[in-house]
Amino acid sequence: MTTTTTLSVDCGGGGIKASVLDADGAIISRALRTPTPYPLPPELLVDTIKDLADQLPPADRVTVGMPGMIRHGVVIATPHYITKDGPCSRVLPELVEAWARFDMGGRLQETLGRPVLVLNDAEVAGAGVVTGHGLEMIVTLGTGLGNAVFDNGVLAPHVEVSQGPVRWGLTYDDYIGEHERLRLGDAHWSRRVRRVVEALRPMYMWDRLYLGGGNSRRITAFQLDKIGDDVVVVPNEAGMTGGARCWEMARP
Repeated sequence: MTTTTTLSVDCGGGGIKASVLDADGAIISRALRTPTPYPLPPELLVDTIKDLADQLPPADRVTVGMPGMIRHGVVIATPHYITKDGPCSRVLPELVEAWARFDMGGRLQETLGRPVLVLNDAEVAGAGVVTGHGLEMIVTLGTGLGNAVFDNGVLAPHVEVSQGPVRWGLTYDDYIGEHERLRLGDAHWSRRVRRVVEALRPMYMWDRLYLGGGNSRRITAFQLDKIGDDVVVVPNEAGMTGGARCWEMARP
């Protein structure tokens, strides 16, 4: 019996990871990682993904998760890839223009010759952890903040919470991103994470919130105890393993 395999690519602000999954989302190849190159025009990201794909076993389809507002495989806006040297560096107008309305799904499908699904990276991670029951939300903590919402296992239209204002002119990306964690230390940064959860709770009224991404493990136990029983910390690997399951959860 044959099963569908998926090349899952997780594009982050600092690194791009890829591996091949079986139909259940289990990793069946070695995992590859390469630093995210900057400056990063769209074609360079396409070439980087192709280079990773060429080093892995062939797969039936491809899932790509990347930061920003993605609609039907088209990049409406992306926060990190428009900068000169990566997150918190100078924004380059020519990259803003190059990324706006770039059809990443179409270009990758043409380049790789396989069906491609491009989603926000938090949406892919959420697909790897949600139960499919009730209103479930994921917030990923890494270079910046990512988010996705699932209603009974169906992916809801994306809202780019990361770009919403918090205080002092900061966005959520600025307020609890990696740059601020390094500046503040884990204890102070964890208090900020709790404040963000408390601010989002009355807006989304989730049945369960998942905290994922590489920095979720850095939230202090003291703050986790205060956050609430409706919040669960999940492994960062969901950003990769959700690459198989999201095909059934994504809206047409």
